[in-house]
Amino acid sequence: MMGTMRLDKLLANAGIGTRSQVKQLIRKGCISVNGEIVKMPEAKADSEKDKILANGKDVFYTEYEYYMFHKPAGYVTATRDKQDSTVMDLLEVPQKEKLFPVGRLDKDTEGLLLITDDGALAHDLLSPKKHVDKTYFVRVSGTLLSEHSEAFASGINIGDEKPTLPARLDILSSGEISEAEVTICEGRFHQIKRMFKALGFQVLYLKRLSMGSLRLDAALEKGRYRKLTEEELAQLKEGKNRGKLC
Repeated sequence: MMGTMRLDKLLANAGIGTRSQVKQLIRKGCISVNGEIVKMPEAKADSEKDKILANGKDVFYTEYEYYMFHKPAGYVTATRDKQDSTVMDLLEVPQKEKLFPVGRLDKDTEGLLLITDDGALAHDLLSPKKHVDKTYFVRVSGTLLSEHSEAFASGINIGDEKPTLPARLDILSSGEISEAEVTICEGRFHQIKRMFKALGFQVLYLKRLSMGSLRLDAALEKGRYRKLTEEELAQLKEGKNRGKLC
């Protein structure tokens, strides 16, 4: 329940414009609440109970935003960077400055990113105690064998204080270049690349396919994004498909 709030704040949060821009709209008589023109920015409104129009169009307000983003290679996962382009540079949505990517993908890694302004959900997904499963498609140089799947399942020494937690390596094809899906329940620095390196492999390509219950939409092209569906968001918040490995 959101309750009432200042009209200018509500409109700004709904992406109608900046706080100063929506104040101008209000004073110009462009905003109506329940059929009546309101010209006071400090007036109160309830986004759940009141019918609010801006220039004759319905205003929809949500407390948080959730976007599925297909990260392309060549962009860093950050809100800003002094040297490189960031994933946020590709995002053109209202109130973008409030949003942030959940977790990190390496600059050369592609795939699923969740972008939101819901700090509580982000913390829940990234918390080491939650052990949220993350699945990646990987292409490596060299022949993957069942013994490598067993090594992933047992945990691998990648030079940290402790070996990795159990992970799953599902081999899709094996040869001079091998392909597989890897599922981990941790988020150590360059973890998948280091796990393969410890076994004598070089990762040639890496793409995240899923995070918890959220799976990358196959129809979503690189660099594109869309809002999560109600079902996707509900499952993510309920914690479905989390922690199956660890």
